[in-house]
Amino acid sequence: MKGRNDFSPHSSPSAPHQARKRFGQNFLHDSAVIARIVRVIDPQPTDTLVEIGPGLGALTGPLLQRIGMLHVVEIDRDLAPRLRETFAAYPDLTVHLADALKFDVTTLAVPGRPLRVVGNLPYNISTPLLFHLLGYGTAIRDMHFMLQKEVVDRIVAGPGDEDYGRLSVAVAARADAHALFTVGPGAFRPAPKVNSAVVRIVPRPAPFAIDDFATFDRVITAAFGQRRKQLSNALSGILTATDIETAGIDPRVRAEQLSAEQFARLANLARRQQLGE
Repeated sequence: MKGRNDFSPHSSPSAPHQARKRFGQNFLHDSAVIARIVRVIDPQPTDTLVEIGPGLGALTGPLLQRIGMLHVVEIDRDLAPRLRETFAAYPDLTVHLADALKFDVTTLAVPGRPLRVVGNLPYNISTPLLFHLLGYGTAIRDMHFMLQKEVVDRIVAGPGDEDYGRLSVAVAARADAHALFTVGPGAFRPAPKVNSAVVRIVPRPAPFAIDDFATFDRVITAAFGQRRKQLSNALSGILTATDIETAGIDPRVRAEQLSAEQFARLANLARRQQLGE
């Protein structure tokens, strides 16, 4: 391990930074929560970690004390130089001033060593950012994110659960997800009005055949867009009731009753019809 070991997440060589609403900034400051996050990540000296939205560096410092290489992606032009100054004693920290929604994290990978991605994500971009990262597949070993708790509940929900929906199915087709623990508003400055939660997401190939992810996502979007309707009505612009029966699914059920694998069957049928097969 390189660098000093006495970093305090509250220290800063610069004037106080005002949290910006347009970036969804809520800075984590609770040392017990930070320590718990580091424990569940369990960073190793050989890991290549990417931290999204490091903010004031509350998590950055403890991570640097555990690993050999850390990249951070920060969109705020005021915070990026501040991070470089705060962690000047750590030569293996690289600060990227960039929009995480457009940043290709795979450019940071070391051959044979999938990336590990962490972050306290702004609520306003958490879902699109998650899918941006899942698009890189197994180039990423795992992801540990702090998200709005209701988003985490939707990510990990299963068929029949109250929170089960389009996000649940879309993630299940691309990764294994596990809710780890809940974090109250007081752990942040400024304090959000909702609870947060830490989730572990491990990208993997789909455990069932998906011929075309664009079609798969279109089917689940249509199905859950009218989730209280029978499937034959919700998917009327894509598949007929007879088509749905051909896939071995009752057209009278609702979207919330179907597994990701059943949605894959419907999407594959729709894709074959698109191709005229």
